[in-house]
Amino acid sequence: MIGSLMMCVSVVILLIGTLAGVAMGMQEDFALQPAHAHLNLVGGVLLFLFGLYYRLIPAAGASRLAKIQGWLHIVGGILFPIGVAVVILKGPSLIVLPIVGSLIVVAATALFAFIVFRTAWD
Repeated sequence: MIGSLMMCVSVVILLIGTLAGVAMGMQEDFALQPAHAHLNLVGGVLLFLFGLYYRLIPAAGASRLAKIQGWLHIVGGILFPIGVAVVILKGPSLIVLPIVGSLIVVAATALFAFIVFRTAWD
């Protein structure tokens, strides 16, 4: 279940990130490129790969830890790039947003690593 949710959320995020890239190109304004890149990679690609693992290894995806990890990554994968965009647009006074988002992503990734090492040879 969490794997499917992660994959579905990831393709929505990736579509938004791709459309943002097209909009930047049309406007020839690439100031938000770091936010665009983080949205696509962290929110789109990584989220999809993590969800795919849970679909391929159902025992891993059925665990409570996987649900926690999935939701952490969804939240962090959205907050981190939005925080980067806010800092670019509004200045460093709001640096706490990408910091918190990135720390959530790190926690989710570390939890995913734990899950993989625990379930890879089952």
